[in-house]
Amino acid sequence: MIVLQASHIYKAYGEAQLLNDVTLTVREGEKIGLVGRNGTGKTTLLKILTGELSPDGGDIIRPKTVTLGYLAQQGVLQSEHTVWEEMLAVFDQHIAMEKKLSNLENVMSKSENTANPESLIKITDEYTHLREVFTQNGGYGYQAAIRSVLHGLQFGEEHYHFPVDKLSGGEKTRLALAKLLLTKPTVLLLDEPTNYLDMDTMTWLEKYLQTYPGAVLTVSHDRYFLDTVVGTIYELEFSRLTRYSGNYSRYLSLKKEELERQAKQYRKQQDEIARLQDFVQRNIARASTTGRAKSKQKLLEKIKPLEKPATDNKRINLSLNSTQSSGKEVLWAKELSVGYKDALIARNISLAIARGERVAIIGPNGIGKTTLLKTLAGLLPPLAGSINQGYHVNTGYYEQEQKHLIGNKQVIDELWDEYPELDEQTVRSILGSFLFSGEDVLKNVGELSGGEKARLALAKLMCLRANFLLLDEPTSHLDILGNEALEVALLQYPGTLLFISHDRYFINKIAGRVLELTPDGIKSYLGNFDDYQNKKMAEPKTLQQDNQHTPASDNKKEFLQRKEKQRKERKKQRRAEELEALITAAEESIGHLENQLYLPEVYNDHETYRQTSSELEKLRAELEAYMEEWVELTG
Repeated sequence: MIVLQASHIYKAYGEAQLLNDVTLTVREGEKIGLVGRNGTGKTTLLKILTGELSPDGGDIIRPKTVTLGYLAQQGVLQSEHTVWEEMLAVFDQHIAMEKKLSNLENVMSKSENTANPESLIKITDEYTHLREVFTQNGGYGYQAAIRSVLHGLQFGEEHYHFPVDKLSGGEKTRLALAKLLLTKPTVLLLDEPTNYLDMDTMTWLEKYLQTYPGAVLTVSHDRYFLDTVVGTIYELEFSRLTRYSGNYSRYLSLKKEELERQAKQYRKQQDEIARLQDFVQRNIARASTTGRAKSKQKLLEKIKPLEKPATDNKRINLSLNSTQSSGKEVLWAKELSVGYKDALIARNISLAIARGERVAIIGPNGIGKTTLLKTLAGLLPPLAGSINQGYHVNTGYYEQEQKHLIGNKQVIDELWDEYPELDEQTVRSILGSFLFSGEDVLKNVGELSGGEKARLALAKLMCLRANFLLLDEPTSHLDILGNEALEVALLQYPGTLLFISHDRYFINKIAGRVLELTPDGIKSYLGNFDDYQNKKMAEPKTLQQDNQHTPASDNKKEFLQRKEKQRKERKKQRRAEELEALITAAEESIGHLENQLYLPEVYNDHETYRQTSSELEKLRAELEAYMEEWVELTG
């Protein structure tokens, strides 16, 4: 069943045709990724689908029963509620039904109603119908559902009473996503949903969307996310949409095959045209062959020339080199504590980086990754411990938010002032390699988009020719083509690389080692992100084996701490199993008591009815508590 369709959509801004005869179809339960370089009109298309923008031509077709939920890329949730109140607002109808059920139970328990069978039967029928609707719509589990989604999106109970208007922009976007998921619309329209999410939260969201019963249409430059979640890709290129069956990796393969096929057909036709033209030119003037030449001329006229396959070659031309090689040991830190004057953020950090390594730093949001990288780059002093650099190390630092790129300075001057030895033609040529051409170089830096600032920062980094690069989320403001260009440059870079990233696809391509930052320090894993995940999954088994024969070099305190942690994990697992049994038993008891309420011997006996109702309320409260505890343990 088709739940949403854009049919022959046109949209232009001035002379720029953004969407040209675009058709997109969303079927029930389908998971779709919408990809394309920045500025091609992906967000515009989503807004047209929601009705926020009107197309210049074409139709949006949506059945009346279909509901849409839209998460904007820069969505700002405005509310005077607390986090918990904002989530409860999704379930206004549930709360109203819950109150009505409670009122009906009170009415049924009154003696004057139990003495009037006709009145009681009428009230009981109303209660029975309302309870069925309430149960079918998840009435007994809506608070547990709220807690589960909030927990998955990194909102703990300590956030529940926090005012929404006091949250950061990223937190508001996560909360808007939580609220949207709880509404369960027929079609979810998501614009860059993995922005502001750390890896654990991304993994949770991927699993949630994989099992989501409705359809999902998402714009994303997170290739790992697109590989995991979607089964169809629409590419917006040259103002038109092309559909590919499969995830992101399959789309790349299919697109490559299609371009090769088109190129082959085009070359074959061009060869055939050239052959026929040559024959006509050589034979048209000779009486003996003019008939054949005219015949070939007619064939030529009937050929409908194929368009030369269009390829988008407009991409960053980035080449990273260094002026000299560093010593073998590039950087090492011992027992490092990082943070600010009045705030310790991370501690107990010891690490070493060797020449030529490509090392990723990962960890949850707020753990201190950026603070650590700035400290290692010399931009912040360490609170404790030591940092040392090796011989001939020349450091280059890339900031995630590019906060220094502000003001009225023009793009060309931003680069030229830092490298005055370059002539104007060279500066313009470098900027052209980063897609700043013509009048673009005269733009004010403060007016640039996030993607443009990222490209300018990379241009400055390239000119630095450092042999040790420290990069903070280098892919976050680049489109997919930009990320691919950066990957190629970094794989060819002869120096040493230490970077922070939430982009798992990027880490898989670039990293040879992963450093996980935790509250207890830092841990090193050889390999890329997939290798790290596999080793993390194997860790509990490895720890159990290690405990059977603790090496003599093990620190006794660390060994005891590890044993205690394992004991708590086992206890947590046992409790989760106990809760599952308790939840099942409570649900069965609730069902039994609810049926008891409709027996004549119960509703005709005021005291029995009151006791049964009281026991039922107690069981429902217990069930809610069991479910909330289970969500906390397993979420």
